[in-house]
Amino acid sequence: MKIEGTQKLHALRERVYTALTDPKILQRCIPGCESLEKTADDTYAAILKAGVGSIKGTFKGEVRLEDMRPPDHYRIVVEGKGALGFAKGSADFDLEEDDRATTIKYSGELQIGGTIAGVGQRMIEAAAKMMAAKFFAALEAEVTVEANAISP
Repeated sequence: MKIEGTQKLHALRERVYTALTDPKILQRCIPGCESLEKTADDTYAAILKAGVGSIKGTFKGEVRLEDMRPPDHYRIVVEGKGALGFAKGSADFDLEEDDRATTIKYSGELQIGGTIAGVGQRMIEAAAKMMAAKFFAALEAEVTVEANAISP
């Protein structure tokens, strides 16, 4: 399954990039993320509670940040397994400065297998879009709070 879109955040590109690569902020922004612990440079062990419809479970896996070109681009790679199956995917984020705001263009692919894949493509796509919307809303709150804390 492919997922792509654009999101405008009301913060400077450097601040958004820093937030997107900060594991503490990512943990707060990723829906259902219970922990994100560093295991190597730009690599983290993750525990995530997620699901589609009535099928929900806990997934353990790895998150890697790759192809980092601050403050313009990076790729996030995620792999996880749980009792309900597996999920793996990656997404590229390109950030453009836009009059004291940042436009993020994202594009990625997600593969899901096991019991959770049995709920159907439409439900999985809807859940992925909802998770992306929640992620960007939380990220907007993080960079806005940070900007307000820095402003005199």
